[in-house]
Formats: sequence, C-alpha cells, structure tokens
Amino acid sequence: MPPGWKRKRSRLAHSIYALRYRLGEYALRGFIAASPLIPYGLLVGFTNGVAWVTFGILREYRARMEANLVAALGREITAPEERRDLVWRAWKNFARGVLDTTAMMRLSRDKLVSAVPVEGEEHLKRALAQGRGVLALSAHLGSFTMIGARLAAGGYPFSVVVKQPKDRRFAQLIDEYRAQIGIHTISAKPRREAVRGILRALRDNRIVMMIADEFKSGDVMVDFLGLKAPAPRGPATLALRTGAVTLPMFATRRADDSVVLTIDEAIEPVQLPDLEASVNATTALYTACLEAAVRRYPDQWNWLGLPREDRTSRQELWRRIRARRGGGKRRHRATAQAKSPGESAAAHNKEVL
Repeated sequence: MPPGWKRKRSRLAHSIYALRYRLGEYALRGFIAASPLIPYGLLVGFTNGVAWVTFGILREYRARMEANLVAALGREITAPEERRDLVWRAWKNFARGVLDTTAMMRLSRDKLVSAVPVEGEEHLKRALAQGRGVLALSAHLGSFTMIGARLAAGGYPFSVVVKQPKDRRFAQLIDEYRAQIGIHTISAKPRREAVRGILRALRDNRIVMMIADEFKSGDVMVDFLGLKAPAPRGPATLALRTGAVTLPMFATRRADDSVVLTIDEAIEPVQLPDLEASVNATTALYTACLEAAVRRYPDQWNWLGLPREDRTSRQELWRRIRARRGGGKRRHRATAQAKSPGESAAAHNKEVL
C-alpha cells in the first residue's frame, strides 16, 4: 500500500460520513419547511412509496427483522407469508413514525391535542400530584416520538433521554426542533451528566421519558419474548432511589390510522432488602410490561432490538472478572481493552457496573 494511502482513505471516509449528515440536515429542514404546503394525504402516499422502495433495497435489515421475529414468535406465527407480512407492516409503521415526527412540527398545540387523544391521563395527574416526578417507560413502538409532543402540547413538563447523533451540528438541530414543541432533551452521554439531568428533571416534577427496549449492552439479564436479553438497569434504579412514579406510555396506531396515547397504571418497584436484587426484580417487571405491549402490537415494533444469542450483561461480565481475580488468575483481557487511556481502574469499574 502506498505511503499516506491510509490517511487519505480515512479523510475520504470522514468526508463521506459528514456529507451524509449534511444531506440529512438539508433534507429535514426542507421537508419541515415544505410540508405545510403539501396535502397530508400526498405525504402519506409518498412515505408509503419510500417505505416500499427501501423495503426492497435494504434486504439485510429486512432479513434481520424476520430472523428476530422467528426467534421470538416463530412458534406462534408459523406461516412464512404471515411473518413477511408482519415485517412489512412493521417497516411501514416505522416510516409513518418518521412522517409523524416531522408532521407534528406543522401542527399547533391545540390541533396536536385534538389529533392525539390520551387514555389514562388520570394516572399521570395522580403521579405528578406526588411531586417526585414521573418516569415514562416506553419502547420503539408505534409513533413513540409523539408521546413527548402530545404531553408537552397539553401543558405537561416533559424531558426525554436520547442517544445523540455523533454529528454535533445535526444533534443540535434535532434538539432545537424538540425545544420548539416543548420537549427538553437530556443527552444519554456522558453518563454522569445524564444522571444529573434526569435527577434535576425529577426534582422539578417533570416527566422523563426512557426508552427501555434496547437489549444490547444492558446490566440485568431478563426474559424478553422467550429470549435472554441484557436490559438497562437505569429506569429501575432511578425509581427505587428517587421515588419517582413509573408509568408505561405508548403511542400506537389504531385501525382507522389515527394515533392514541395510552398511559397505564403505575408500576410499583420491587422493594427487597438488597438493592441489587430490587433493581433486578424491578427491571424484570418493566421488561414484562414492554413485552406485553410488543405482543399486543407486534406490527408496530421495529424488530431490530433483540440481542444476539451470545450477549452477556455487564453485571454478569463484572462478576466473572471478580471471580477470576479472586482465584488469582490473570486480569481479564476485555477489561484492559475496554478501559480508556488514563482512566483509573475505580472509574472504569464503576462504569462497567
């Protein structure tokens, strides 16, 4: 390989990566600016057309969704054509969710309130009356981005914890759009800042939305759709330590194509003598709630959040590391590789836990 080739290739890759975000930024700005001038029916037709084209092109994602569906519901949905149809409906629902996210920018608060009815609002009012904040437990289900917009339009103080895009300029644009509709953004990283932001929001008696169906690098192993999955411990830990009320919230599409926001009764955290056991039991309870929602609306979940079979929770990984250390064996390589340069062992261990 010629000298300097790697450096040139790296610069090219970086330029292409940045270009993708710039194109996405300009496309988003243009779409939001032009959407009020376009009849909504045409936007729906265009969105369905884009969904059909991408469904045919992005075969890898489609195959992954179908494989996850088979792993989770293969015994319940046995016909291949039924599985393919469900995956297509889930794909189209995701596309409609993107349209809903941008279309709500063109609606006034009054129109948004009338367009999205709320079922179970009494549970939210009762929870906020306690004055310790509310944890909105939800998933990548239905038009989940409408939850914050609808509640903020109704006058409720709403914050959302999000994993920001790597491109700062694009992330700032999305934060500005959220702010325009009354949603306060809490970045999921750095973690310490995220925790401080969440605690501050709960002290202010705000609603903090947490999407808890990302089973990729969680801390607690749970049963989800018949599979073992590492779930995040954050929602359960916050509920146990702060006394905030946990309310399941889902914005789902009905048969007439309208969206309804459902707020279920509060989930009481499991109080045990040991905090870790309490977190594990409460996390399992939250996961069971999410599973029930996915089973009720399987064609409105994205089917990309299931873990690989070899996933191990960070909690279990750390137990194995400590067991090896206690036995006098050499330190686990994964710990040394994961620890960033200059990071203390104590800080890293805290992050793993």
